[in-house]
Parts: sequence; structure tokens; C-alpha cells
Amino acid sequence: MIIVLRPNASEHDLEQIVTQVTALGLTPHVSRGVSRTIIGCIGDEDRLREVPVLAFPAVETILPVEKPYKLAAREFVARDTEVALGGAAVGDGAVHAIAGPCSVEGRDMLLETAEAVKAAGAVALRGGAFKPRTSPYAFRGLGAEALELLAAVRETTGLPVVTEVLDTRHVALVADKADCLQVGARNMQNFALLTEVGESGKPVLLKRGMSATLEDLLLAAEYVLARGNTQVMLCERGIRTFERAMRNTLDIGAVPYLKRETHLPVLVDPSHAAGRRDLVPALALAAVAAGADGLLIEVHPDPDHARSDGDQSLTLDAFAELMDRVRDVATAVGRRVAETATP
Repeated sequence: MIIVLRPNASEHDLEQIVTQVTALGLTPHVSRGVSRTIIGCIGDEDRLREVPVLAFPAVETILPVEKPYKLAAREFVARDTEVALGGAAVGDGAVHAIAGPCSVEGRDMLLETAEAVKAAGAVALRGGAFKPRTSPYAFRGLGAEALELLAAVRETTGLPVVTEVLDTRHVALVADKADCLQVGARNMQNFALLTEVGESGKPVLLKRGMSATLEDLLLAAEYVLARGNTQVMLCERGIRTFERAMRNTLDIGAVPYLKRETHLPVLVDPSHAAGRRDLVPALALAAVAAGADGLLIEVHPDPDHARSDGDQSLTLDAFAELMDRVRDVATAVGRRVAETATP
């Protein structure tokens, strides 16, 4: 349930209502907008219905939230959430590019990639330290060593780091080195992991599961939000369908739908959707036109010899060319591309 305060409500009025909500055993979440403040109430709403909340002069109206996800619902906050990523604010209306290799293979390749994607306009560096692979014999990342390399390259380039965490046992380790914790498609409904990353205090990039509905995705985000972590980004990366021409089927309609349903930033990963680098640019441009807040793109200095996902990784030059086209499309639809973060 949501309590909407009048524009002239004072801090004293707000404190009074928050105290009343807390006394009823509900958890209040205060969100301040440009002209209004709202109080989201989580808990047994029947208790709130027994109290004449509308009798408070500062209360304008009370709205029920019928959706199963409460904290992720657009109605629950007064303005869109902006997720801090270094000097960038994902969700501020601009297009933010996060780029880098599928997996960290060594210092030189990582630094070369980071410098190139930053020059092209990326605001953050992605790179896998712990990699989930279908085959147990495939390269599964350098682990803790990769985290050290990512931290060192961040120190050199100033780019914040986004990397995946696979296991609850690794959350503290990854959170110590990374600026944003990625929860991959296979772990979207790993509720223990979602709870742990929620408690880490670090921004979270949550990918949609291969067979997950959009409601499933929003409920997964709810697990993170329920731990008090409001810094959550959603990522559409394609779902598994009967179509085999591409690795996955990019649900481009998910972008405007999620932008309507939630206040959280929405990103698109065209690399995993396509599974082949020649299709990545077209899917990325479609995502920008559809309103995505950002792009998550795999880039490698030598994709043909990458240890993982080389087929879908762009070369450094191809990424720079794509960013020029992203700027053109963004301008055409009345948007802008975020500036590269500075050290």
C-alpha cells in the first residue's frame, strides 16, 4: 500500500505517519519526488486499513499495490531509480554502455580492452572472474586472480568494474573488488544468492533467466530490494525459444514493458541474445530505440582466440564503430549517450 503526501507536507508530518506505520508492524519506505513524497508500506496491509490514515491533513490519498512485486513496482517510488556506477548514474535518461571481455584472461588483454572501450564511450568495464559454463571442462575464469586484475585496471583507467558472482560464498570477495555485482541468467532465481547480494550494499545487475517471465524477473529483483538495497538494474539478455538461428531470442518488447512497470533501470545484453558478433550491432541499436537505459556488450581485442564467447564478442574497432551508431540512434529518438567516466 502507498501513502501519498500532499505537496506542502512537512518533515514533521512525514515523521508522524512513518511512526504510525511502524507502530502497526509495517515497514515504511520513503521516496521523495520533485513535488510529492510517498510512503510505501510493506507488511500486513489490513492493519493499515483499520487506521484512519486519510484523517492526517498531510495525506492526499492511499493507493493499493496489487502486483506481487511491491518494492520494484513503479507506483512504489516517486521518481525513477538512478544506480550509481562510478561517475555515471544509470537510469538518468541517457544510454550507458558497459563493455569488456566475457572472461578476464590476463592483465594485458584486459587493460587494452578497458582503454579502448573507455575511449569509445563506455562508462564501465565488464569482465568475468567466475564464469558459469555448461560444460565443466570449459574455461571457467581465473577467479580471485581476475578480481585483482579488474581492480588494478580500474585503478589505471578509472572505469568502474562489473563482474558476476556465482556463489553465496564469493559475495564478500567479489564485493570487495567490484563496483557492481552481476547475477547471471542461471542464477536469477537463486534466492539465497539474491539475498546475499542484496545485503552487500553494492549495485546489482540482475539478468533475466533463460525461461523467466518478466514477472519472475521483477520478483527476483524484489529479493534484492527487500534487503534494503535499492541499487538494482535489470538486464534483458534474450530468452530460450524454439528458434535456433540465434543463441537466444531478444525480447525487445521487454524494454518498454519494464520501463512502464518498474522504476528500476533496464539494460540490454545484445551479445548473449545474438550469440554471433555480426548481429550484435543491430540488436544494440534496437535496444536504444526501445528506450533501454544501457547496453552490456562483450568486447575482446582478439575474439577469434578468446577463451569464452569469442563468437559473440566485438573487436575493439567494431565497438568504437557501434558507439558512433548508438549516438546517431540516440539523437534520432531524442536521447543522449552518457559521457565516459573520468578517473
